[in-house]
Amino acid sequence: MDQQIINLYDEYTHRPLSRQEFISRLAKMVGGVTAAMAILPMLELNATNAATVSADELFTDRISYPGINGDMQAYLARPKAEAKYPTVIVIHENRGLNDHIEDVARRAASAGFLAIAPNALSSLGGTPADEDEARKLFQQLKAEDSLQNFIKVFDYLPGRKDCNGSIGCVGFCWGGSMSNKLAVNVPSLKAAVAFYGGQPDTADVPKIKAAVQLHYGGLDERINAGIPAYQIALKSAGTQYELYIYEGVNHAFHNNTAPTRYNEAAAKLAWQRTTEFLGKHLK
Repeated sequence: MDQQIINLYDEYTHRPLSRQEFISRLAKMVGGVTAAMAILPMLELNATNAATVSADELFTDRISYPGINGDMQAYLARPKAEAKYPTVIVIHENRGLNDHIEDVARRAASAGFLAIAPNALSSLGGTPADEDEARKLFQQLKAEDSLQNFIKVFDYLPGRKDCNGSIGCVGFCWGGSMSNKLAVNVPSLKAAVAFYGGQPDTADVPKIKAAVQLHYGGLDERINAGIPAYQIALKSAGTQYELYIYEGVNHAFHNNTAPTRYNEAAAKLAWQRTTEFLGKHLK
């Protein structure tokens, strides 16, 4: 698909544009509204592709923990055996906790972790089925409230018998930015993985105690603009970090429900690197 179309969709999902403006601009690109509506299903998420790991061989649960503006809802997955596991906080994109992110949590559980995936939209009624509505709800969230609600996970986890106290995080897009924020704000965090996430203020980088792993799509100009300053700050602070740029792939390349942006080879390599990195620093 034409990269300009993918870039327009990225602008629509992150700026965000109104759906009317997005369709209007897409129609001009492809020669009419009929053509635009035919292309749309190839751009939007397809939840039928979400499940790659069955819950049958895992222990899964839906839990809640106290947030700063009401209870935070979360999906939890781990191996079935009762034991203490290194823990990974899985942080969703700007659509809330959906089938795809629950599957990512199960992938982490299959790799031997206790995975917990909180829903940032808990205080607004949870994740709606319509992804446009979900993105609109994100505009109502206060950034500091969201950060504090994810920090509250660190108060909840020590009380679980299946958490060994060694905690990391992995986030995607909005969640990638949150991973970077947790690295800055939670000294006890041992490892932070960010997929195509916005970078923290460089002045805050010296606060990071965790090891950091960063994954970027080579075509993701919007997010990649912040890489050089972040990398310089990480080097200057002496932070342990790994940075990978996957050439020729887009923002959201790890999301297998994103038809035109998902890249299987890059996604598998990035996830292998993620689980090895988390295993190294958490197990």
